[in-house]
Amino acid sequence: MRAPVIDNLQYVNWSETAFRQLREGRVDAIHVTIAYHESFREAVLNVSQWNGWFEQFPDLLLRGTTGDDVRRAVETNRTAVFFGFQNPSPIEDDIGLIEVWHQLGIRFMQLTYNNQSLLATGCYEDNDTGLTRFGKQAVAEMNRVGLVVDMSHSADRSTLEAIENSTRPIAITHANPKWWHRALRNKEDRVIRALTESGGMIGFSLYPHHLKDGTDCTLQSFCEMVAEAASRYGVASLGIGSDLCQDQPDSVVTWMRNGRWSKQMDYGEGSAAQAGFPPQPDWFTDNRDMPNIAKGLADAGFAQDETDAIMGGNWLRFYDTSFGAQE
Repeated sequence: MRAPVIDNLQYVNWSETAFRQLREGRVDAIHVTIAYHESFREAVLNVSQWNGWFEQFPDLLLRGTTGDDVRRAVETNRTAVFFGFQNPSPIEDDIGLIEVWHQLGIRFMQLTYNNQSLLATGCYEDNDTGLTRFGKQAVAEMNRVGLVVDMSHSADRSTLEAIENSTRPIAITHANPKWWHRALRNKEDRVIRALTESGGMIGFSLYPHHLKDGTDCTLQSFCEMVAEAASRYGVASLGIGSDLCQDQPDSVVTWMRNGRWSKQMDYGEGSAAQAGFPPQPDWFTDNRDMPNIAKGLADAGFAQDETDAIMGGNWLRFYDTSFGAQE
């Protein structure tokens, strides 16, 4: 089997065109966002929509729940689709729904999306109180069933406590180091060190607000950042989580940031000028550009086996050990 290409976070406005672009870019697996602020019922409808796409495009897509589904996708020239939540809202206040959602195919769940949740503190809050009592029990239940703890939008103390409390490696599926670009959502060195030293994974983001120089970030700059991260943390914990939001209308940003909790636009890290989606760098506009990253990593000095690991091999190893029930 050739080395797989895995993008461990996308929020594309999906269409047949986008599905075909996945195959043109030879992207073998993606982790897609099923929920931002949806309730249980609303998130179920999003799963149902994906079921319709699996039925409509069986030559392009397959539903992913294990690492072997990635291998099957490579062998059959399709893309395996893994489900995740960017907010714990679909479990509402019921810890039993964690197992139900795992049974429905969810494989990643963020404990927070920017704000304080019932489980932990988001990165936009002024005070980070760490994991709540519910949060600690939720982490234990996620560990038990094989639902990965994702701290991409969480504050530092909460992230460190999640790493400490989890008996299985966790993930930061889409973020970059703050030593490269001090976006509020990016992660401090000590957080990434704790993550990687515990066997966790970080997926580097290509969302312009997370990039040094934003839309004008160069491929060379991005890949040099990955090289520096490899020197600090080792190659084995690094992957891609592009946070690609291709073809989404700007109104979706309002849902992502505001949900139902605010009557005012939450601009997060920026100003009103950042209310919509920023343009992608010209070297990564859609999934057809995925090979550009592999070439950039090679140009930055990575050996072929290291490039293969970052482009998907590391995520596949993580999938193999993370999605099943705890022994």
